[in-house]
Amino acid sequence: MAGHSKWANTKHRKAAQDSKRAKIWTKLLKEVGVAVKQGGPDADSNPRLRLAMQNCRGGNVPKDNIERAIAKASGAGAEDYIETTFEGYGPDGVAVFVECATDNNTRTVSAVRSYFTKCGGSLGKDGCLQFIFDRKSIFTLARESVSMDDDDFMMEMIDAGAEDVDYSDDEFIMVIAAMEDFGSVSTKLHEMDIEPKEAGLKRIPNNFKALEGKSLEMFEKLIDLLEDNDDVQQVYHNLEFNE
Repeated sequence: MAGHSKWANTKHRKAAQDSKRAKIWTKLLKEVGVAVKQGGPDADSNPRLRLAMQNCRGGNVPKDNIERAIAKASGAGAEDYIETTFEGYGPDGVAVFVECATDNNTRTVSAVRSYFTKCGGSLGKDGCLQFIFDRKSIFTLARESVSMDDDDFMMEMIDAGAEDVDYSDDEFIMVIAAMEDFGSVSTKLHEMDIEPKEAGLKRIPNNFKALEGKSLEMFEKLIDLLEDNDDVQQVYHNLEFNE
């Protein structure tokens, strides 16, 4: 694809600053803990844990940190996290979908609602954004991990079940597939000895809204508040990027 990428909203989270890197590591390691509580500490028999560990490696989380997170979640008295979502609208009706993992749902609901209100938005009812976001399998690959010609690699991915391969980023290649084709594309990448920097099911907007001026400033503040909250794992939105 050339020019504006409709997948820009899902680009790999980069962590140039130490503080930002620490936040990302915290979220990645929390997913490890949630996966362990859900399916046990054996990655061979727990695909969610296997994926969480892979994403930790892609985010350069030290191996010791990953092992400590697994041990902590396996121990007696380990925190139980509730997975919950919020759907709402930011300034001028930009859609915002928030995924959380929390040990105190009351605290999280209060915080998320206050962020939306403070930034000129509002929470909506569950399901209000179901027609705006599609669930897709997204694999983010470092460009240097793919040695094949772009066209040849795209054909390999399409044959494995991918819908699209996005080359618009200078550092990363993004492979997009239907939700139900996550396994087949993941298996193909493994056979090609390519480990994604990040992989998972993500919410992709099918329409976009543009903002400018004060509305854009308030929207950016909303996203910063949400992403800085330790209970928030992922934030999706349909703001249009001008690249």
